[in-house]
Amino acid sequence: MIVTDPIADYLTRIRNAQMAGHKVVEIPSSNMKKAITEILYEYGYILKYKFDDAAGKQGIISIALKYDPMSKNL
Repeated sequence: MIVTDPIADYLTRIRNAQMAGHKVVEIPSSNMKKAITEILYEYGYILKYKFDDAAGKQGIISIALKYDPMSKNL
Protein backbone atom coordinates (compact mmCIF):
# COMPACT_ATOMS: atom_id res chain seq x y z
CA MET A 1 0.00 0.00 0.00
CA ILE A 2 1.29 3.43 -0.99
CA VAL A 3 0.52 6.24 1.39
CA THR A 4 1.15 9.81 0.30
CA ASP A 5 1.25 12.98 2.33
CA PRO A 6 -0.14 15.81 0.17
CA ILE A 7 1.06 18.58 2.48
CA ALA A 8 4.62 17.23 2.59
CA ASP A 9 4.58 16.85 -1.21
CA TYR A 10 3.32 20.42 -1.62
CA LEU A 11 6.01 21.89 0.64
CA THR A 12 8.72 19.71 -0.90
CA ARG A 13 7.84 20.93 -4.41
CA ILE A 14 8.13 24.55 -3.26
CA ARG A 15 11.43 23.91 -1.45
CA ASN A 16 12.92 22.00 -4.40
CA ALA A 17 11.88 24.71 -6.87
CA GLN A 18 13.44 27.37 -4.65
CA MET A 19 16.69 25.42 -4.31
CA ALA A 20 16.83 24.77 -8.06
CA GLY A 21 16.43 28.48 -8.80
CA HIS A 22 13.00 28.28 -10.41
CA LYS A 23 10.89 31.42 -10.55
CA VAL A 24 7.52 29.66 -10.55
CA VAL A 25 6.39 26.24 -9.40
CA GLU A 26 3.19 24.49 -10.53
CA ILE A 27 1.49 22.12 -8.12
CA PRO A 28 -1.62 19.94 -8.57
CA SER A 29 -4.50 21.67 -6.83
CA SER A 30 -6.80 20.70 -3.96
CA ASN A 31 -8.89 22.75 -1.56
CA MET A 32 -6.41 22.12 1.24
CA LYS A 33 -3.45 23.21 -0.91
CA LYS A 34 -5.34 26.34 -1.97
CA ALA A 35 -5.91 27.25 1.68
CA ILE A 36 -2.23 26.67 2.52
CA THR A 37 -1.19 28.79 -0.47
CA GLU A 38 -3.36 31.67 0.70
CA ILE A 39 -1.86 31.43 4.19
CA LEU A 40 1.71 31.39 2.83
CA TYR A 41 0.87 34.48 0.77
CA GLU A 42 -0.72 36.32 3.71
CA TYR A 43 2.37 35.72 5.85
CA GLY A 44 4.73 36.81 3.06
CA TYR A 45 6.40 33.49 2.26
CA ILE A 46 5.45 33.58 -1.44
CA LEU A 47 5.27 36.46 -3.89
CA LYS A 48 2.11 35.63 -5.86
CA TYR A 49 -0.15 32.74 -6.70
CA LYS A 50 -2.76 31.82 -9.27
CA PHE A 51 -5.37 29.07 -9.20
CA ASP A 52 -6.17 27.51 -12.60
CA ASP A 53 -9.11 25.19 -12.05
CA ALA A 54 -9.60 24.63 -15.78
CA ALA A 55 -6.21 22.92 -16.18
CA GLY A 56 -6.49 19.16 -16.12
CA LYS A 57 -8.70 17.07 -13.88
CA GLN A 58 -7.93 18.75 -10.56
CA GLY A 59 -6.45 22.09 -11.57
CA ILE A 60 -3.06 23.70 -11.02
CA ILE A 61 -1.69 26.16 -8.48
CA SER A 62 1.05 28.41 -9.88
CA ILE A 63 3.23 29.94 -7.18
CA ALA A 64 5.75 32.72 -7.83
CA LEU A 65 8.63 32.24 -5.44
CA LYS A 66 9.38 35.34 -3.40
CA TYR A 67 13.15 35.46 -3.51
CA ASP A 68 13.47 35.75 -7.28
CA PRO A 69 12.94 39.30 -8.65
CA MET A 70 12.10 37.98 -12.14
CA SER A 71 9.00 36.08 -10.90
CA LYS A 72 7.02 39.29 -10.38
CA ASN A 73 5.63 38.84 -13.92
CA LEU A 74 3.35 35.90 -13.08
